[in-house]
Amino acid sequence: MNDTSTAAYRLLSLTALSGECSPDILSRLGIGPSYGEKLVTKLKDEGLLKTHYKDRLRGYRLACGGKKLLLAQNPERFSFYLSGNTETNHPRSGYPRRLRLQQASHIYAMLLNAGITFFRDEKPLIFREEPQAGESVRMPLPIFYHSREVKELGTEAVKIGNSRIMGILFAPGCIYALFHTGTAPIKWEYQTELRVKTFLSHHISRGILSRGSIEPCYHPDTPIRLLFIGSGMDTALKLMESTGGFQKSYFCLDSSFDYFHYVPDDAAGETTLRLLCSPALQKALRSLLLSDLEPPCPDYGLEHDAVSEGMPVLLAFDFDMLRLSRFRTALSFHGLAGNLVCFDFQKPVLQQYFGDAAAIETIDLYKFERRFLH
Repeated sequence: MNDTSTAAYRLLSLTALSGECSPDILSRLGIGPSYGEKLVTKLKDEGLLKTHYKDRLRGYRLACGGKKLLLAQNPERFSFYLSGNTETNHPRSGYPRRLRLQQASHIYAMLLNAGITFFRDEKPLIFREEPQAGESVRMPLPIFYHSREVKELGTEAVKIGNSRIMGILFAPGCIYALFHTGTAPIKWEYQTELRVKTFLSHHISRGILSRGSIEPCYHPDTPIRLLFIGSGMDTALKLMESTGGFQKSYFCLDSSFDYFHYVPDDAAGETTLRLLCSPALQKALRSLLLSDLEPPCPDYGLEHDAVSEGMPVLLAFDFDMLRLSRFRTALSFHGLAGNLVCFDFQKPVLQQYFGDAAAIETIDLYKFERRFLH
């Protein structure tokens, strides 16, 4: 398999990085059901891939032949994942751990389709190597590091060892702590996840992410945002309405982060992810949307982006759940009706969440992609 651009190679690559690949990834890689079945059968026959089925959860794992092939072709990219007694080299059979591995495969597929760097041979290993004096590391932003890569810092990374974080996404002008929540709110411990933000803030101010260590550099006041990836937009509603469940052990909107963005685990989410990683793209879209609106009115006493026919307007295309929650609460408190501007795929959930409190105008996702991404 010399051609690394094939669907087969992409499937083997994501399986190597995640440890166990979800079968749903085939469609995300542009592989149809009929061809996907033939492809998986072929890879199995060649001793490159195998199916693991337990607890009604099916997944793909690399066979010995697949590991040898990838290591022989690109050891710099795959040795971290396919060497030693690591979870990706020897995946465990417990359901929660397998589900986390499969969620990682979903994240890698999204990153791949969104054009975000994550292969180890294409990025600086900033959590393992320190630049020499007077030398800075060039970061090809946006760029993603899995939580296992962050742990290469050693004892210092123990501070966030119990976090549910899947990895860190570095974008121009901000940093995202990335989580995969599946179909429901994930287990959540406020102090543990707050340490993630503290950990990143430390390294921005005087650690490996501080000025002089990387280029482009992050300033001490760089926003650290939380980014949830979940199964469909319905999960966003569950997150926003969650009160933490029994003994408050599950997620609810809190103050651990200042921003809580949500993107669905699908093609629409990939477009949103590209938008969140591009300040220039966000600025262009905001300028376009605000061009026909009046400026914000300080007399309203609530956070908003513009005014339309006397109603406060909130631009909600970035789906910051904490900002949406504050807007809904403020509208109720002040007895006002509001207006939201979002993508068309986000509208049904926002209608349920706001009810009659806000009118909703939508951005056609397809037209946005044609205008800004092609």
